[in-house]
Amino acid sequence: MTSTSTGAHDQEGAGGGAWFDRWATQYDSERRLLISPFDAYYAAAGEAVSLTADGTRRTTGADGGPIRVLDLGAGTGLLTAVLAQALPGAQLTLLDEAPGMLAQARERFSSIADQNTVLEGDLLGDLPEGPYDVIASGLAIHHLDPADQARVYAAARERLAPGGVFVNAEQLKAPAQWLEDHFLERELVHARAGGFTPEAEAQAWERWSIDQHVTLEDQLGWLHAAGYDTVECVFKAWRFAVVAGWRAM
Repeated sequence: MTSTSTGAHDQEGAGGGAWFDRWATQYDSERRLLISPFDAYYAAAGEAVSLTADGTRRTTGADGGPIRVLDLGAGTGLLTAVLAQALPGAQLTLLDEAPGMLAQARERFSSIADQNTVLEGDLLGDLPEGPYDVIASGLAIHHLDPADQARVYAAARERLAPGGVFVNAEQLKAPAQWLEDHFLERELVHARAGGFTPEAEAQAWERWSIDQHVTLEDQLGWLHAAGYDTVECVFKAWRFAVVAGWRAM
């Protein structure tokens, strides 16, 4: 597994790589507790990346070689593992600010290390040029302010090969506060029923403090504005959604 550092993970404070590294070893197990539709949610992302812009299954890259995949904010590689299963033999690039999170990813993919490149950097200034057949992200882009989230959507479109797809597994902001309150209550009820401790809940609130969720309409609007040829929400269960944008062949 190739590892490259850009230095961006040296940022301090909320949102910087060292900040997230505090939860690296517990992140995956807590994510399952906090996402009530966990299996269906990640399965939808895996199915979406497997489809080319003409509806056929993705078996090779646009250039005839291995499928080239970029995971934005890859963290421990939880979503990357779904992508690898959906796209056997793909060349995987993982980008994240948090070196401790990426250490978990290196261990996760040690058996296929020759298929992976790990990049320590941020989602805007350090985005590799590509082209990629698949660009995906899971619960990471919402750490940016909305204007920068839209820029990531546009930058991903610029880096897609013909027939490529951008998929974002996200949390949404509800269109009304009462529904937003219900979204959060559902998450906490599910997590507590699964054994979520008060300490873990307090840590989750700390992580959530930097989240900047937007509505589904915002997400789809960014995809349209960025020039994706086909745009869809392929999965939604309350606040959890998977949105996708395809570039034409």
